[in-house]
Amino acid sequence: MGKFFGTDGVRGVANQQLTPELAFRLGRAGAYVLTRGKTSPFIVVGRDTRLSGELLESALVAGMLSIGANVARLDIVSTPGVAFLTRHLKADAGVMISASHNPFPDNGIKFFGADGYKLLDETEAEIERLLEILEKDPANDPIPRPIGKEIGRISDESDSIDAYLEHLKSTIDTDLCGMHIVVDGANGAAYELAPHLLRDLGADVTTIAVNPDGVNINVDCGSTHPERLQQEVVRQGAHLGLAFDGDADRLIAVDEKGDVVDGDQIMFICARYFKLKGLLAKDTIVTTVMSNFGFFKSTGEAGIATERTAVGDRYVMEKMREGGYNLGGEQSGHIIFLEHNTTGDGMLSAIQLLRAVKDEGETLSNLKDKMHKFPQVLKNVRVSSKEGWDTNPVIQQAIQAVVDALGEEGRVLVRPSGTEPLIRVMAEGPNHAQLEKYVLQIAEVILRQLG
Repeated sequence: MGKFFGTDGVRGVANQQLTPELAFRLGRAGAYVLTRGKTSPFIVVGRDTRLSGELLESALVAGMLSIGANVARLDIVSTPGVAFLTRHLKADAGVMISASHNPFPDNGIKFFGADGYKLLDETEAEIERLLEILEKDPANDPIPRPIGKEIGRISDESDSIDAYLEHLKSTIDTDLCGMHIVVDGANGAAYELAPHLLRDLGADVTTIAVNPDGVNINVDCGSTHPERLQQEVVRQGAHLGLAFDGDADRLIAVDEKGDVVDGDQIMFICARYFKLKGLLAKDTIVTTVMSNFGFFKSTGEAGIATERTAVGDRYVMEKMREGGYNLGGEQSGHIIFLEHNTTGDGMLSAIQLLRAVKDEGETLSNLKDKMHKFPQVLKNVRVSSKEGWDTNPVIQQAIQAVVDALGEEGRVLVRPSGTEPLIRVMAEGPNHAQLEKYVLQIAEVILRQLG
């Protein structure tokens, strides 16, 4: 991570850390690096429903136009929609304005290359260097400023989102007739697209959190707050529920009993189904070290190999591309079906899960229970600074004490968030109450040392 780029683009509180001035400079630097050498370069830009999206989009697009790039505005669209449409429209780059599952005041800007993939570290580093120059010495701006008819133009390409939805529909050969599904749109990017997609596939859809007002994105709804969805699925007697996050690159499901089905369980259901159908490349799935112990045990019993990576979808993607695998993801619900898109895609994950449920003729709860899940406790500790957590001897001693106590019956993972001032403490083992005590023990030490 650099001064500007975190693990998933540039993020911060809109109009405070992520200012329109920074967005303008980012538009100039990003567009220049990603379209250098192109004649009349072409970039697509999408955003989620946050109020600050319009502010940042205006500044970002102005920066791109100033280097001579032509910009197509996609309006409200998911992050994976931008990744797909970057390739579909043969753009030189794509940009999404969103802070995903983060609280409403935050926003972010992430870039995709012409291939629809997130940027390589070295590409982000090059943009970082230019941003440093533009911030410290704007009088010596090294980026060209064309004039006259060479200045870029804006076009509206929001209708092209239909092509994205058609692509999603083409990835399954199963209709969803007879399925009653409750959709939680998080008042975000999927609020209109997901119900439309599922109804086109024949499902009976009930919706919640599909009335964005610019400020209610992710507020008590979506994949990070599925409580209302759980209640609604049971009340409606629905087959299942689907919850997206603010930019719809993640999916969390709810079974017919109202129980949450997390990313590990969704991946297991899809991997098992893919293996049965001969669709799982190399009979292997890629996931991170955060996946539940039970995930690895259950995949092994199902004859499915696993590749483990560091936390972060970019590491999952790198391993998938290196190994030629087609399915991978994270416990958080960020799942990649690489044959169909170049990033995690909540709506794609939803219809692949529904395909498995419909074709196997079982309830989601039955399929979920085929994966034995170990108790897991996760606590996010808000700190004033994440620096030095891994070398602080007091924190490390507290972690080691819990590692020793759990032995081979469990594990502890402590890591900083890539997008927020948080240290995440996770423990797994056979006894939930014991895990809560251990996690709180570590969290209190971190808070005393870094809070």
